[in-house]
Amino acid sequence: MKTTILASALAMATALPAIAETEIRATGLVSTHKFHTALEQEFYASLPEKTGIPLSINFNPLDVMGVDMQDTLRMVRTGTFDIVQSTVGAAARDDAFLEGIDLIGVSTDMDQLAEVVAAFRPELEKRVAEKFNAKPLAVWPYGPQVFYCNAEIASLDDFAGLKVRSYTASMSALLEALGASPVTMSFKEVYPALQRGVVDCAITSPTSGNTGNWPEVTTHFMPLGISWSVNAHFINLDTWNSFSDEEKAKLETEFAAFEQGFWDLARKNNGWATACNTGGDGCENYTPFNMVLVEPSAEDQAKVTAATMEKVLPGWAESCDAGFADCSKIWNATVGAARGISLN
Repeated sequence: MKTTILASALAMATALPAIAETEIRATGLVSTHKFHTALEQEFYASLPEKTGIPLSINFNPLDVMGVDMQDTLRMVRTGTFDIVQSTVGAAARDDAFLEGIDLIGVSTDMDQLAEVVAAFRPELEKRVAEKFNAKPLAVWPYGPQVFYCNAEIASLDDFAGLKVRSYTASMSALLEALGASPVTMSFKEVYPALQRGVVDCAITSPTSGNTGNWPEVTTHFMPLGISWSVNAHFINLDTWNSFSDEEKAKLETEFAAFEQGFWDLARKNNGWATACNTGGDGCENYTPFNMVLVEPSAEDQAKVTAATMEKVLPGWAESCDAGFADCSKIWNATVGAARGISLN
């Protein structure tokens, strides 16, 4: 009798269909961002076990896939990828509203930025759902956006007449206010552009510039943070809605921890990279170089603030309101309220 029951149980177990895995196609930062890419790889590798959700995740960095970051939100909208990473400023070429989370000169330190992200995030989520059929699961800063130059500079006064790499509309507005000529290009295009003199300076974080070997083709480093390169990991809404409420809750918990890991990287790694770029003390985990450190002055800070209030914010509000009538109203009620700034 026992033999019969056991045989029946085994037959039933064999007949049960295997639990279907949800296939996830994910892409992330370019692989030269070694710490961030490592965090992504570890996260996706452990996500099925941590959530208990049967997932089959195919993750590759942007450069491995041959994808331009400016196209990633479009690709998640169409379902080409289920999860993508994008710099919000780069994605803002399709919708100026997105740039409201990280306008030049608005958040001057990471605590202020955290308040701004928290205030703007619900509206970002609504807008991305409407425009891109996507949901932001992790929103985080890469770090302060600073200047790498292959021209001799001592202050922002020296930027007049220089060609400077930009990647957002508000960044370009600031550069124009400083008398520079903004040149919009993706990260992967910058090294050869600096090398060939197509641009004189370029803006990115200390870590990105170091891992991208920009100090090989630049001489002067000015750590004047003008914005934070806010990034996000977005999931296609159709993919998201294929999960149960319980599964969604588990995924949100893991992505929240993932997000915190990026904030932690921004707080510590940029200090190491700055020291490594300039041959200073405290160089860890990055390639040592010997760039000239150009310390920003109070006058430089004042120039950025003046340009923000006089040029950047009014210009962004005008362009954003043209495409989205409630843009300024929403920004004032979220970011503006958090920072004590009004667009009108």
